[in-house]
Amino acid sequence: MRIILGVGGGIAAYKSASLLRLFKEAGHHVTVIPTDAAEKFVGRATWEALSGNPVSNSVFDDVESVNHVRLGQEADLVVVCPATADLLARAAAGLAGDLLTNTLLVATAPVVFVPAMHTEMWMHPATVANVATLRSRGSTVMDPAVGRLTGKDTGPGRLPEPADIYDFITGGLADGTLQQRPTAVPGSAAPGTSVPGTATLDPGPLAGKRVLITAGGTREPLDPVRFLGNRSSGKQGMALARAAAAAGAEVELIAAHIEVAIPDGIKSSSVETALDLREATLEAAARSDVVIMAAAVADFRPAEVTDSKIKKRDDAADPVITLVRNPDILVEVVQQRGTDGTPLIVGFAAETGDDRGNVLDYALSKLERKGCDLLVLNRVGRDLVFGQDDTEITVLARSGAEPQSHRGSKDSAAATVIRRIVAELSG
Repeated sequence: MRIILGVGGGIAAYKSASLLRLFKEAGHHVTVIPTDAAEKFVGRATWEALSGNPVSNSVFDDVESVNHVRLGQEADLVVVCPATADLLARAAAGLAGDLLTNTLLVATAPVVFVPAMHTEMWMHPATVANVATLRSRGSTVMDPAVGRLTGKDTGPGRLPEPADIYDFITGGLADGTLQQRPTAVPGSAAPGTSVPGTATLDPGPLAGKRVLITAGGTREPLDPVRFLGNRSSGKQGMALARAAAAAGAEVELIAAHIEVAIPDGIKSSSVETALDLREATLEAAARSDVVIMAAAVADFRPAEVTDSKIKKRDDAADPVITLVRNPDILVEVVQQRGTDGTPLIVGFAAETGDDRGNVLDYALSKLERKGCDLLVLNRVGRDLVFGQDDTEITVLARSGAEPQSHRGSKDSAAATVIRRIVAELSG
């Protein structure tokens, strides 16, 4: 495969060298086009040594071969990593001031932008609009990771790890979510419509599907101040929402306690307790094609909730808190669905092993007991999964299909789950 690797002028440019190495190790021919600003972070000699090809960022180099047109015409894939706010803006505006932006205008192969910038830049309305524009034209814009940025800043905008970018791209090529850029007659067609002699914008494998996702951790009140809760941050649920939306689904999110922002454009509602979540989920599941139960739901709640704060007194005995079981929402969603098997239901199992069995034993038992179509197994612990940027999952199927394991970022894990859902829906 002939790959163009465009490199924007951000400090994350150094990670693109590792992405280049992954492409080369897989046997691909890679041509690197850095912007002028990118060369201030990583020099041209590095790109030439790693790619084995000459590197240029000028439209006036190799003029005799019409290089500024030829590269885009011959490319099988274009990846822009990192894609800075400035580069996204120039690409969305259709500017052609250097070799990279010329190539983007010419290329009809799949184009993937991997943004990296400070959180304020990523969330600015101009960047949000530019990303939406690029996506509407058929390009794929990968959501950035959440984590440490330049300096002391932390938030969404971090470049994903090269292995996760590579998995995202190769997975998208394999399942067809990365499509050739359509050619368009200006003013003649909207996304999803066709014009004689032109391609249509691929709506995604989940286009027309309504996907319900629950996320975050429920909180069960003891008194007006205290509650029983868990360590869930909602990161995996948000990643699933982004992946489902990127696949073309109409996503509805029910969020318990979360510590991350809800993705732009996602319809959402908030709940606190397991009983709140049960009511909202059963109502929304009835109108959904897919239900993904990623929320960490409390198994128990206090039998009594006091109207005033429980006081700690030296002259009183320690309080005894009696717990009662919460309803099993996943089982109820399964029992509620129609005879046609709709919706497809995905459960999550956050498990720890003990002297009675390992995490896989417990997950297989839960899959059988719950009756859902897919079960995503997480091995959890104090420093595992909850609140972390990386995860390890195993997807189990009620049909008996081979379990599928994945280790990486929560975004790449979400992409794995969504691809498995697409496969289940297609039979």
